[in-house]
Amino acid sequence: MKWQRDAGLSGRIFLTWILLLLVYLVFMGVLMALGLPSMFIIIIAVGMGLVQYFFSDKLVMMSTGARVVEEDEAPELHRMIEKLCQEADLPKPRIAIMQSPMPNAFATGRSPHHAVVAVTDSIMKTLTQDELEAVLAHELSHIKNRDILTMTVAGFVAMIASLIMNNVLFASIFNREQGGSWIIAGIVAAIVWVFATLLMMALSRYREYAADRGAAFITENPDALISALKKISGKMDRLPPETRAAAEGANAFYIIPALSGKTLAGLFSTHPALEKRIENLEKVRREIRGY
Repeated sequence: MKWQRDAGLSGRIFLTWILLLLVYLVFMGVLMALGLPSMFIIIIAVGMGLVQYFFSDKLVMMSTGARVVEEDEAPELHRMIEKLCQEADLPKPRIAIMQSPMPNAFATGRSPHHAVVAVTDSIMKTLTQDELEAVLAHELSHIKNRDILTMTVAGFVAMIASLIMNNVLFASIFNREQGGSWIIAGIVAAIVWVFATLLMMALSRYREYAADRGAAFITENPDALISALKKISGKMDRLPPETRAAAEGANAFYIIPALSGKTLAGLFSTHPALEKRIENLEKVRREIRGY
């Protein structure tokens, strides 16, 4: 069934870019007004931004231990991806496998031509072929929707604010002449961190709905994704807390988060609740089947 990029997600991505730009400009403006070494901060920020843009996929793969596999190493996985890419009208991404007890998957990369889809060895043992295809289609939907880069940039702004916030106390202690300025900068950095994080989490939750919907249309089998999400979530819940905690850093990229945040009505959660995702997929099923 023909499926296009999610218009609602595209609008939210555009709005997120505008808001992030405004937040970034205000942040830099405040630092300059306080007479802090803003040029140094800008140089560092631009440098880190370029690293994030060009090497984000490699950084995520290094942090998760994912390894790119060629067709002769995982022929069935390559066959599935090729078939789904034809359905989704996408170039074939690189394919990677992680050795992990967690049944999970993610997509990363700055564009459809610079993308990677990674799965754990555990997910390939846990799911049926239809369920695994549905998960792969979900990850390809992230690539088609081009939401990965926006998530990376949002995380980058939050990271810069966090770095400044965490170093304010040290700077104010050893630089008494500008101690007050550093404290103000720290307060602003804290506000920017909260705002950028909330933006990132809100976009992350919506993009999961959009990718679920995309997977349902690509495979025309929403029931397979519903079944896969239930299996993955159930097995994740049975894993030791320390195993899940070790993977928390990549939460926003996984199809099911390693740890679920339930505080503040889910405002800081990277994913919607499983029940809501299933409810959304059931609506998509009725849309596809016409009843």
